[in-house]
Amino acid sequence: MSKTLESPRNHQTLKIIKSAITSRLLLLSLILLWRTLIDPYDTSSPLDPDCLSTDHQQQERHVIQFPRIGSAIEDSIVWDSVYFVRIAQCGYEYEQTYAFLPLLPACVVLLSRTVLVPLVSVIGHRAVLALAGYLVNNVAFVLAAVYFYRVSVIILKDPEAAFQASILFCFNPASIFYSSIYTESLYALLSLGGLYHLISGASNVAVLWFALSGCARSNGVLNAGYLCFQTMHQAYDAVFLQKRAHLAVKVLIVGALRCICIFIPFIAFQAYGYYNICHGHSLDETRPWCKAKIPLLYSYIQSHYWGVGFLRYFQLKQLPNFLVASPILSLAVCSVLHYVRSQPEIFFSLGFRASNGEKRPTASPLSLDRVPESNSSHLKEKSSAKMQDKYTVRQRKQRIKGDNYVLLDEYDSLEKPRYLSTFIVPCTLHLLFMAATAFFVMHVQVSTRFLSASPPLYWFASRLLTSPGTGKRWGYMIWTYSTAYILLGSLLFSNFYPFT
Repeated sequence: MSKTLESPRNHQTLKIIKSAITSRLLLLSLILLWRTLIDPYDTSSPLDPDCLSTDHQQQERHVIQFPRIGSAIEDSIVWDSVYFVRIAQCGYEYEQTYAFLPLLPACVVLLSRTVLVPLVSVIGHRAVLALAGYLVNNVAFVLAAVYFYRVSVIILKDPEAAFQASILFCFNPASIFYSSIYTESLYALLSLGGLYHLISGASNVAVLWFALSGCARSNGVLNAGYLCFQTMHQAYDAVFLQKRAHLAVKVLIVGALRCICIFIPFIAFQAYGYYNICHGHSLDETRPWCKAKIPLLYSYIQSHYWGVGFLRYFQLKQLPNFLVASPILSLAVCSVLHYVRSQPEIFFSLGFRASNGEKRPTASPLSLDRVPESNSSHLKEKSSAKMQDKYTVRQRKQRIKGDNYVLLDEYDSLEKPRYLSTFIVPCTLHLLFMAATAFFVMHVQVSTRFLSASPPLYWFASRLLTSPGTGKRWGYMIWTYSTAYILLGSLLFSNFYPFT
């Protein structure tokens, strides 16, 4: 890529980093402000009972030099943060704690036993664990914002729209969770990073990132859908364009193995829970889920302890929670409808048809085979000559990375912005599935943070901001929504009041 394109993009990346850091400092300042002005609803957060297991002995009781600072940090451990800090401190003690996946506690333990270990005698062990959680998540958010911008530039083909979308992500309505001891930041970083590496051609690296996202949140396994999309297009190319059936078989096998790799961490954690809770007990003593044909601990916990299930939240008393979730769900529905209406041929054919309704004439955007760069111009000329009478001439640009290469239509290049590219299809389907799950199955108020890492939301919002005539009105509404939820979230959540 030319230096003229790289320089402005690097400048925009620096702006994104500054905006992400500014947003985190703003959130932390608001948390401190509200904690100072308002008494928390629940004051049990400082409680620190001994660990049940002898394998996790309590840290030696040091003479803490600044107990008030340590106490202030421990007071900020609220809601699910209590579980994550407890798991980092004592491991998985109770059945319901297995609803919280191990990546964040592992990062907290690693940081607290290395970089932050000198602070144990200063503010106390539990406060150090909390501080490690804050540090991990806020740094992860800044990196996630950078990857969000990189992904947006590639898919939107419009650096300005990508920049606007990234700013919206930095100040998203669920911002409080990205600066708390929750898994949102790690999940966003690993999902966006995996998506970036995938569309850049580094599929094996993407698999690693997606697999780690499944260690942070259970919905990280849905990222395997991006690999399925890639595999479908590669198999299509092998069968219909290259006429090589054996290559299609290879593509399908490799794609299946990559998807399995993404599922392995989540499955391994379920096996770990089964071993700890069910193994070595008679049928009469075991928990009900242990006797199931497929003993899935996670789904049982969500259903038994939190009442998660299809339509189980559709109760009149939950109407306020549906209202709380309505802005993000409305934005998600409008996003999906907009993408479908913009290019229905591309969307409903899963990218196998061009916008003019004709079959895709050339290689898919993601292919396994290496095409020598020296032969690229010859292949383009030959393809153009054959397709001139049937199709609009679409020359491809190629970019080689290892054993993969990415092809982009010339009219989809960075010099000619195009709002809807083929790879936006799996991103939209991912958002659609997540939104449907949040509405019909989950506690609906969780939708705000559950969907907050979905790029199509911000791409659509950035599109609204630049709409001729109505851009200012939409901009006012979107920023009012984000600002209100940031203020309310930092006020309510940090003081142990219900918020999403």
